[in-house]
Amino acid sequence: MIRILFVDDEQNVLQGLKRMLHARRSEWEMAFAQSGDAALTILEVTPFDVIVSDMRMPGMDGATLLACVRERYPHVIRIILSGHADADAAFRAVPVAHQFLAKPCDPGSLQVAVERAFGLKKVLNDESLSRTVGSLDELPALPRSCAALTKSLSDPDVSLNDVAGIVEQDVAIATKVLQLVNSAFFGLAHEISSVRTAVSYLGVDVLKGLVLSIGVFRACGQVNVAGGFSLEQLQDHAFLTAQVAGVLPVAKHLRETTVLAALLHDVGKLILAARMPAHLARVLGAARERQQPLFDVERELMGVTHAEIGAYLLGLWALPWAVVEAVAHHHEPTRVPQQGFDSLAAVHIANILAAECHGAPEAEERVVKPALDPAYLDSLGVRDELPEWRTQAQEVCDKLGRVQNAGS
Repeated sequence: MIRILFVDDEQNVLQGLKRMLHARRSEWEMAFAQSGDAALTILEVTPFDVIVSDMRMPGMDGATLLACVRERYPHVIRIILSGHADADAAFRAVPVAHQFLAKPCDPGSLQVAVERAFGLKKVLNDESLSRTVGSLDELPALPRSCAALTKSLSDPDVSLNDVAGIVEQDVAIATKVLQLVNSAFFGLAHEISSVRTAVSYLGVDVLKGLVLSIGVFRACGQVNVAGGFSLEQLQDHAFLTAQVAGVLPVAKHLRETTVLAALLHDVGKLILAARMPAHLARVLGAARERQQPLFDVERELMGVTHAEIGAYLLGLWALPWAVVEAVAHHHEPTRVPQQGFDSLAAVHIANILAAECHGAPEAEERVVKPALDPAYLDSLGVRDELPEWRTQAQEVCDKLGRVQNAGS
């Protein structure tokens, strides 16, 4: 049974929700509050899994309410309701809401949002980690990305192509941009999986608002992990993996999803670096000492890996489900049924090829890197393609190296 608290200052809206969701009463335990204060009072005595709040309410509005919920009950999934293209509301809600739905909200959209978000708890399956990830509103971006994006957005003649080039090289910024563009505030009829499309759709003014209004870079470069962990090396590997995934032969309609999933595949490490640095250092140390793959040590020490942690956050933030799935299983693709060479297969292979041609980050020098399983490649019918893919990956790596050297 999913426990949901609905909050809206208009009684007729709450009555409409009751009628609309009457058929869900055997699966959802629902409560209704007419103000933010009333909602907090209810939460003090009754546990809930999800809160769905209107944005515009007198007194305590939805963003303020969800900020309180994030602080006091970080495990609760937070969904905001608001009108399309309300940029002011979007900027205030982005730091505190996991998902955004259009108002009025149809039953199907609400059901999908609630059940998908709640189902992610099975992916993580750890209450303390759910609280840690659920309270997260930002990821650490590279200082060089923060500086470059701030400078470019202050240039009245900057092109969106230049802005997209900066965004797509930083996992933290790209994730936040994709969360915003896929929200109901912009009323798109389909999901966006391309950073460049997202930047083009939002435009310079909205991106300026994202940077200035919500302080998206508050955590810029603020990671302090012992053991040589490098935010810059992680970001470089993520970008290289995305570029390698882009040359693998996935179907055309899967290409954008594949490249995005490859860029975000290690977002769980960013979460650990930002919120659990001591744990990340301990896991890295144990993996080096035992000479085991990092994800094997993670699963042994806490029952979950950075892959599931990252997927949980991306799912909460309502990124495309194919991206969430590819991130969750990129080390263990056989855990889910696959139909041919899909995004998950491409991300799994691109991650390993990128590590092969670029070398391990300093913090993972003696950590055993995952290897490609010949039986898995045979199951996909692509084993004979591997030598050519290795050559292509090395060419991508060499090209990026030349570009970086030219810019240094």
